Amino acid sequence: MKKVTLLLVISFLTMGLLAQNRGTAPLARGEKQINFGAGIYQKGIPAYFSVDFALHKDVTLTPEVHAVFPFPGEKFKGGFMMKADYHWNYLIGIPANYDFYAGARAGVSFGEDIYPDLGIQVGGRWYWSSVWGMNLELAAGTGFGFTFGLSVKL
Repeated sequence: MKKVTLLLVISFLTMGLLAQNRGTAPLARGEKQINFGAGIYQKGIPAYFSVDFALHKDVTLTPEVHAVFPFPGEKFKGGFMMKADYHWNYLIGIPANYDFYAGARAGVSFGEDIYPDLGIQVGGRWYWSSVWGMNLELAAGTGFGFTFGLSVKL
């Protein structure tokens, strides 16, 4: 997984350096976007839905709900969390049709028990239009996995 993370970071940095429209935020303060998709988690297949709220050109706050459909021998798990992300577009000079971010998460997961869900994430997006984009996120903490899906600017 470390190789995948490194490859993702290098890809987004390279795309940013080669782009001509450099250093613009994908979301301006007050804008929102919806994210949804699936992924791979150590105990199953997660499905998620979230909404990014841009508090600043570089900072978003994101409530998320998710469910993990278990691999054999594991139990169903669901939960909700709040994520805070810093978007690196201005700092590293990447254009608005790309987005590279990192942040922290805190929430509650449930299944057989209810327990805190804490962690960090790193991710990126590519917008193929002014509204639609694809996202990929790697997360670690209480669990480890990655998700991929779509983002829609509102």
